[in-house]
Amino acid sequence: MPSKTKTLSKILKYIGIYKLYLIFSTLLAAASVGLTLYVPILIGDAVDLAVDKGLVDFEGLGVILLRIAVVVAVTALLQWLMNVCNNRLTYNVVRDVRRDAFAKIEILPLKYIDSHPTGEIVSRVIADVDQFADGLLMGFTQLFTGVVTILGTLGFMLSINVGISLVVILITPVSLFVAAFIAKMTFSMFKLQSETRGEQTSLIDEMVGSQKVVQAFGRQAQVQEEFDGINDRLEKCSLRAVFYSSITNPGTRFVNSLVYTGVGLTGAIAALRGGISVGQLSCFLSYANQYTKPFNEISGVVTELQNALACAARIFELIEEEPQIPEPENAVELAAPEGSVGLEHVNFSYEPNQRLIEDMNLSVTPGSRVAIVGPTGCGKTTVINLLMRFYDPVSGRITVDGNDVRDITRGSLRRSYGMVLQDTWLRAGTVRDNIAMAKIDASEEEIIAAAKASHAHSFIKRLPQGYDTVIGEDGGGLSQGQKQLLCITRVMLCLPPMLILDEATSSIDTRTELRIQRAFAKMMEGRTSFIIAHRLSTIMDADTILVMKDGHVIEQGRHDELLAKGGFYADLFNSQYNI
Repeated sequence: MPSKTKTLSKILKYIGIYKLYLIFSTLLAAASVGLTLYVPILIGDAVDLAVDKGLVDFEGLGVILLRIAVVVAVTALLQWLMNVCNNRLTYNVVRDVRRDAFAKIEILPLKYIDSHPTGEIVSRVIADVDQFADGLLMGFTQLFTGVVTILGTLGFMLSINVGISLVVILITPVSLFVAAFIAKMTFSMFKLQSETRGEQTSLIDEMVGSQKVVQAFGRQAQVQEEFDGINDRLEKCSLRAVFYSSITNPGTRFVNSLVYTGVGLTGAIAALRGGISVGQLSCFLSYANQYTKPFNEISGVVTELQNALACAARIFELIEEEPQIPEPENAVELAAPEGSVGLEHVNFSYEPNQRLIEDMNLSVTPGSRVAIVGPTGCGKTTVINLLMRFYDPVSGRITVDGNDVRDITRGSLRRSYGMVLQDTWLRAGTVRDNIAMAKIDASEEEIIAAAKASHAHSFIKRLPQGYDTVIGEDGGGLSQGQKQLLCITRVMLCLPPMLILDEATSSIDTRTELRIQRAFAKMMEGRTSFIIAHRLSTIMDADTILVMKDGHVIEQGRHDELLAKGGFYADLFNSQYNI
């Protein structure tokens, strides 16, 4: 977690872009405070015009009251303009922070996304930035005005009477000490509160998305217990943070009362001795009150800023995460790849101490059908992640048309593949939008033709609004088979030069699967295809079958050749058919 100083310097960099708002806000704060401090002088003059019975200068009072009304009106206008500048500055900065955070998420390596709960990342971008915005807005609104008020009040008091002003100056450090002590205590507590809130958001996000699984396995009580544990921890750390921040105001108010008392006593003695007039004494008391008031506001701002800094530190931690390896300046753009793929001495593991793929070599000619089979956890899906460059190999290299994938633009590489996985990728929107994701400029005729080719057209037409039917997040409202048909339709629409099919028909009924297999066979003609299948009957006609075990390719060949060897593949095949 970055230190407060580093976090503050990063915030100032964002603020620096909008320094004109900052300058205007500071000038308006100074002007409004100056006018506010001028009012006690006018009131003091008014008091001196009415010091005894029958000795009241009503004409002079009328003039002074008119001036006070004008000053108050102008002050209100200046404060409104200052708030406009503060709001624009704050929410422009917040917009930029959120934009940079989201942009960083877009380029983070999948390793980071896979190792951090989704809810925790969402909490940083949404909840933490909101807390940061509240603290920042309060800081600009009250901190500048408070500081200027303190300095301006001291200046006015020194101009009236130096002795009484020294009383104020001598008691002031006590207030500063109290505020600094509490601020130091609250930062770590607000930081813990923010982290615990992110943990809670993560759990809620996970449980809402997996509610069916929770209920199917009767885990409601355990999940509730886990939530209660986090909730209790959040209550305790929030209570401590709020308690320490809440004692700031009473503490500074006590010190402020000492200031007011000191001014009252010394001022009264000075007035009795003729050192100042009664009007000047009333003016001094007003200044003493105005001088101490900003300390209450600033102390409140300081605790809010601790919360804001703690939240900002978490969001900056995300923004400064190491992005995925950037593309070289002369990266190759795959325009029309032939489809030759090679793996040369590839080694890869998700964790340094857990080996997965070791010294994998493979040469795939354009238009070949490569099937990958093996037990769960042998590295089949990992090979797909490497081909798509979701992960980079630890050593060795992967090539497409002779080019190392690290020298190819990610966009053109991934556009060259069409993927249909067991997990469906659908978003909230219309059926048409989900299909057209593969080809944004696709015509209605192309979309319908792709749906017919994937045998999805019939069920789409039965939906309430056909292709304009809105589906929920992750295809909510559709069966698993229907979701998978839409994903297949998406690939049918773009027809890339290379295909990746990972149990693409696992959720589809047998009759429809036979039709889609025929459509796939037609689609794979002339296209390099990688097929992961557990049902070996679906890959019997593959040009090459890779048999993987513990991250190694232990057998390689055609179906008949592998059966004839009587090895691991033959055992897998025979076990499926009870031979």
